[in-house]
Amino acid sequence: MMRFFLLTTVLIVVTSYSTVSSSSLAKFSKRLSDQIAKGEQNFDALIILKNQADLQYRDDTDLTKGQYVFNELVETAKSQDSLVARLDEDEIRNQAFYVANIVAIFAATPKQLQEIADRDDVLKIVSNAESKTLPPVDKSEIPPSKGMAAIEESIVSIGADKVWSEFGVNGEGIVIAGQDTGIDWDHQGLIKSYRGWDGENANHDLNWHDSIRESISVKENKCGLNTEEPCDDNGHGTHTLGTMVGSEGDTNQVGVAPGAKWVGCRNMDEGVGRLSTYVECFEWFLAPYPRNGNPRIDGNPDLAPHIINNSWGCPTSEGCYGEEMILVLEAMKAAGIMVVVSAGNDGPGCSTIQSPPAMHTEQTLSVGAHNHRDGKIAGFSSRGPSAFDGGIGPYVTAPGVNIRSTTPGGKYAGYFWSGTSMAGPHVAGLIALLWSADSSLIGDIDKTLEVVRTTATPTAADGQSCGDVAADANPNNTFGYGQINAYEAVASRLGETN
Repeated sequence: MMRFFLLTTVLIVVTSYSTVSSSSLAKFSKRLSDQIAKGEQNFDALIILKNQADLQYRDDTDLTKGQYVFNELVETAKSQDSLVARLDEDEIRNQAFYVANIVAIFAATPKQLQEIADRDDVLKIVSNAESKTLPPVDKSEIPPSKGMAAIEESIVSIGADKVWSEFGVNGEGIVIAGQDTGIDWDHQGLIKSYRGWDGENANHDLNWHDSIRESISVKENKCGLNTEEPCDDNGHGTHTLGTMVGSEGDTNQVGVAPGAKWVGCRNMDEGVGRLSTYVECFEWFLAPYPRNGNPRIDGNPDLAPHIINNSWGCPTSEGCYGEEMILVLEAMKAAGIMVVVSAGNDGPGCSTIQSPPAMHTEQTLSVGAHNHRDGKIAGFSSRGPSAFDGGIGPYVTAPGVNIRSTTPGGKYAGYFWSGTSMAGPHVAGLIALLWSADSSLIGDIDKTLEVVRTTATPTAADGQSCGDVAADANPNNTFGYGQINAYEAVASRLGETN
């Protein structure tokens, strides 16, 4: 089909590009150029402006990291005003972001894209691609817990239960965020840890955000659009959140940090998202604002979560090559927000960490999956080095095979819920325990990463060398720095070990 239309599309491109300078042509991402070459006439895209904020935190300021970054980003985003005014004049629907100096446009024509590319203030125009969660290998549901183990075995395997019992640390004082398919907020294993629940009433404003404002999936979304309260249209988000905080008290504890609170943002429509929905969630997490509020005026960085779990990815097959999201991730790191990401389910080959946000090794904490029952790497777990920056990946591994956790409708699922999506939340929970135990680490991303890597259990890659890194090196491109150990991580900060 592509060969049949090749001559026609080349003529279209030559004709439509004839008035555009070579420097402007270079501003289109590969995916966008390919779409134009195919003769498409309506484009959703992200415009990345040249002017970007300097987020180097100054020691002489009295502001918190979050407030400082928020202020700098909002001030820098004023430089997009002329572009937005022109888009409005041309009746191009748009959504302006400040978390990076980016403007999303919808249903633009090729001619309009070319005019935008000709602007001196535009750095790059990339496709606003659709992307998906990292789905489990399979899943099966079981009824609510009756006679099940008091503490889920994956939690025990990383020593989180010993952190609770020996140190009295359970994540209290820390807020974790889930950016996923949504959340079944009143699930009996999650409701008590919801920041929007006071024990009697719910207040979803500033605790929940829905970036799905229009249908993306071909399916009819059972939650609706721009929902007022948390809802999960897929189940994936509820499961991942349960591994972070899920607990029914003394029985049926599936979460690593049951004392932490949670907030959430839905970034996918029936498991299908796009760059603009991800950026919107990150922006809301940086400084939560009320439903239908103005992010720049109403945003409150004091309400930002400490940690964000991201069990999703956007591969090149869906238009993501790495440049699209790096500025947003840099802003989160500068604000002191830990971004935990799942490495991907494209193993066992080397260089299969090939999707944002996991491929950004300097801005995120990427997590691979091992089987906690035998300590072996999961065959599906993506290996490094990163296809974007060549960095070692994953950073560490965590339990990710047959993980039981919360699912919508007051249920639990475990058998065949396997994936790095299940592993990442274990590490988000570990960070919550660590920051709850030692508040001096809160927001100190580099120091926290040091604790995580030096207390992980180094694990050889069973003969597989990737990226010229030996299988028994530490780190390697299969296990990273090794299998996480929550007990040793917390103990190292409290001065106690076995």
